Amino acid sequence: MTHSLAALATEQSDPRFSAIDTLPTEEIARLMNAADAAVPAAVGRAVPAISAAVDAIAARMADGGRLLYVGAGTSGRLAVLDASECPPTFGTHPDLVQGIIAGGEAALVRSVEGAEDDAEAGAAVIRGKHVGPLDSVVGISASGRAPYVVAAVEQARRLGALTVGLACNTGTPLARAADHAVEVIVGPEVVTGSTRLKAGTAQKLVLNMISTITMIRSGRTYGNFMVDVVASNSKLVDRAARIVSDITGTQVPRAREVLENAGRDVKTAVVMIERGVGADDARALLAAHGNRLGPALHSA
Repeated sequence: MTHSLAALATEQSDPRFSAIDTLPTEEIARLMNAADAAVPAAVGRAVPAISAAVDAIAARMADGGRLLYVGAGTSGRLAVLDASECPPTFGTHPDLVQGIIAGGEAALVRSVEGAEDDAEAGAAVIRGKHVGPLDSVVGISASGRAPYVVAAVEQARRLGALTVGLACNTGTPLARAADHAVEVIVGPEVVTGSTRLKAGTAQKLVLNMISTITMIRSGRTYGNFMVDVVASNSKLVDRAARIVSDITGTQVPRAREVLENAGRDVKTAVVMIERGVGADDARALLAAHGNRLGPALHSA
């Protein structure tokens, strides 16, 4: 087991960084920046695999399924971060996209020793979430071998869920456990083995793609506008008003007024302006078209 860990690309030592403890701060920063610049290209090479996984996730979500991320340590924190951003950005119910971290909520702010090695806990959390055939479970592990994550994915697959394994090494147990393997090979870290660096950045980029494109496929954007944004504070109310203004060509003050009359719902406000109807009729029109703004605007 120790030997296999030492052989992983994410565990190798890069000689370019062997003397970083003797370098000036600016030079270290430039080395790190140069290393990070390679990450988008590594993600780019995985785009076909990412796209196939997203299409499969979106298809199940369209039938009522959920998206669950499972990770340990940094990967788990990134899972929770990405999931937690979906409700305010896309107006989703908190249960639709969920982030699960080994060790539970306490592990978000403090390392829980041994949590990632607890395979039974990984399987149990999937059973506890009542995962089924409509759901999608994305396991995230830089090494691709965290027992908690691998067991969670294996359990999800046994229960008929769609499974995705996101790792930063090749030929991993996680990849073998999943229906879709997404392997983003970023190579050795600036600080040897510190996978919160390039590997963490790569994972965040991939999770951005998975959640965002799934939401686009679900009709939660109109063009590149976040029309399901939850206008829950002054910044987001201002953004929502500007979205209504940009889509309809209405001046912002008028857009804000209609937005308030629409209960701060962007889609309703846009339909009210574009179709010349009241809030209730706008909501009914949206409902008749699966709450998708485009069809509601362009239907006969």
